[in-house]
Amino acid sequence: MINRRSFGKALGVGAGAAAVGLAGPASAADAAAVPTTTPAPGPATRTNPATRTAAHTAFPRIKQIKAGVLDVGYAELGPAHGPVVICLHGWPYDIHSYVDVAPLLAERGYRVIVPYLRGHGTTRFLSDRTFRNAQQSAIAVDVIALMDALKIHRAVLAGFDWGSRTADIVAALRPERCKALVSVSGYLVTDREANLKPLAPKAELAWWYQYYFSTERGRLAMEDKTLRHDLTRLVWDTVSPTWDFDDATFERTAAAFDNPDYAAVVVHNYRWRLSLADGERRYDGLEKLLAARPTIGVPTITLDAERDPFTAPGGGTSYRDRFTGPYEHRTLAGIGHNVPQEAPAAFAQAVVDADRL
Repeated sequence: MINRRSFGKALGVGAGAAAVGLAGPASAADAAAVPTTTPAPGPATRTNPATRTAAHTAFPRIKQIKAGVLDVGYAELGPAHGPVVICLHGWPYDIHSYVDVAPLLAERGYRVIVPYLRGHGTTRFLSDRTFRNAQQSAIAVDVIALMDALKIHRAVLAGFDWGSRTADIVAALRPERCKALVSVSGYLVTDREANLKPLAPKAELAWWYQYYFSTERGRLAMEDKTLRHDLTRLVWDTVSPTWDFDDATFERTAAAFDNPDYAAVVVHNYRWRLSLADGERRYDGLEKLLAARPTIGVPTITLDAERDPFTAPGGGTSYRDRFTGPYEHRTLAGIGHNVPQEAPAAFAQAVVDADRL
């Protein structure tokens, strides 16, 4: 764990640290999802795809709040004074990944916050002059800024894809803000030095769009509405091979990609990961801390999706040493990349169980 004093020292003292945002103090779901503790793999750790539910198509309404450099759009369900869960989506997805998870948690008494990440949906930059940065620490700072704006001191953080990475970072660097963690695919803090090394060809193939976005052709494709639509739909089809979603489900999410900053944010994220684009100097202190692969001590449940092409082999063993607190690992049989939308009951149960670890 990195304490607040060493964290602030790494960023600098006073206004410089405060400006970054992560530093400084802050004012029965699925019965088939059987929790087991790593490293016990096998049938007891799996969830049957037949338990998926899809009862909702939209959130009641979207709220807006100014937080940090953003005007954040977010959905909120549940009692206003309930324990808080913040659900973070990935790419190419949006808040609809949690359209069934959020009501399940609200029914259990949680106040559920589901924000659009920067560049998505109704979230907007407050200034045209702000760099459309999507490096990992910038997005984590967004979450802390949102919590501050909503006067939320601690929350359970739950996410997948970009959302897992963001939640992992907050849990690692600001554990006093994270009551518990649910992280799909485990420890996803980006190691840019490791990303310079080639992977096995099959793994490289799964990341094809990352390399496409490194080219001018890829950038232009993301700026073209039709090509962007078809590219993101292709990703959905390939990374969730067992999910029988309809066109309307995809289109509800695809509307979030019409954000004017979407292409710039997405392209920068993937180029930054490969050291092909720079971040901002004000985040250098955070990135230095993250490069050391800090451990996470808050109560955590990690989820692996069996049919996700990005799921690492070994049943979570590749990242087990990064979690030092109360911990469980679960594998979801037959489920692909978009875990909360493909298996909402199992995801919601993981949140409830992590909160009780």
